[in-house]
Amino acid sequence: MGTALIIIVILAVLIVLWIIGVYNRMVKAENQVESSWNQIDVELHRRYDLIPNLVNTIKGATSHEQDTLEGVIGLRNFAAGLAGSKADPAARAKAEEQLTSQLRSLVNVTIERYPELKANENFLKMQDDLKMIEDRLANARRYYNANVENFNTLIKSFPNSMIAGGRFTKATYFQIQDPELRSNPVVDFGTPSAAAAPAAAPAAVPEVAAAPAPAETPMIPTQVSDPFPETPAPAGDYSQPDFSQPSGVKDDK
Repeated sequence: MGTALIIIVILAVLIVLWIIGVYNRMVKAENQVESSWNQIDVELHRRYDLIPNLVNTIKGATSHEQDTLEGVIGLRNFAAGLAGSKADPAARAKAEEQLTSQLRSLVNVTIERYPELKANENFLKMQDDLKMIEDRLANARRYYNANVENFNTLIKSFPNSMIAGGRFTKATYFQIQDPELRSNPVVDFGTPSAAAAPAAAPAAVPEVAAAPAPAETPMIPTQVSDPFPETPAPAGDYSQPDFSQPSGVKDDK
């Protein structure tokens, strides 16, 4: 009888220790999700701070449509408002998709229409800052989503789900749904693309033709490739990205 009681006590202690260990693992995984989300939030705020200066530079150096510039600022303010209200990642991801799309279009179309901006040092500096922010944001997003996957798997697996109960809830991924936006915006300041090249010269007049052929209609510039392409992370490699280097963007806070 005494031996059976000892065995029962040992089993009970082992079960309690297991429950404590699993619970602590869930707490740690939840903290990693929150920490990696904070890094995404930091980079998004850096971009919010940069956009007004970028828009003002474009506005001062070009005759860009006012509605387009105001549209980008409106989306920027809406996304920043969601950040201030602590909206969930799904709602913020949707707003960031729209903002990224409009910002990409603004920068690319501006460069195509006003190539003289390639000599504007202020614009080039902000373009470099924007690319740096987008690269860091892409790394932060991958790291956050990896932590979300780990956390969700931990709390939904049996028998861990019995311990999670109502204390731990499934985390939300920060995903870009539009396939075109899975690559970040980049502007090529190198060799002009074929779309941006000058219109072709008028066609030669055939010897038998009574009149010269009309000049070709200039091609409408097409948008350059998607900005800031993400470098795919190696399979299974979700280590903490290096955020120790300064972004080069001043936070006006």
